[in-house]
Amino acid sequence: VQLVESGGGLVQAGGSLRLSCAASGLTFTISSMAWFRQAPGNEREFVAIVSRSGGATLVAEPVKGRFTISRDSAKGTVFLQMNSLKPEDTAVYYCAASGRSLKGLRADANVYDYWGQGTQVTVSS
Repeated sequence: VQLVESGGGLVQAGGSLRLSCAASGLTFTISSMAWFRQAPGNEREFVAIVSRSGGATLVAEPVKGRFTISRDSAKGTVFLQMNSLKPEDTAVYYCAASGRSLKGLRADANVYDYWGQGTQVTVSS
């Protein structure tokens, strides 16, 4: 499975961006998909997860109410709609996919087997 992110860029505080992640290869093996982010000097942190069907989602507290994750399972694509962006949202955003049968939505990076190369999001104040 290969994951390719797109949609990052530079935006002013209060603005919006929509990230996309396209999966290719053995996409039928993918269960949950997620977004993580990593700011300079920080550890990678969980942002949002969506289930295989797209019917269940989980969003991290720092972005709750501002970010929305969605999925087009037929196309193997996951999206992250980011609104009301803040400078502290600046980071490299990574798409991740799990090839495992998971119970519930898992925020720990260890259960995600496939990762994209990352896309930079920069929010200016």
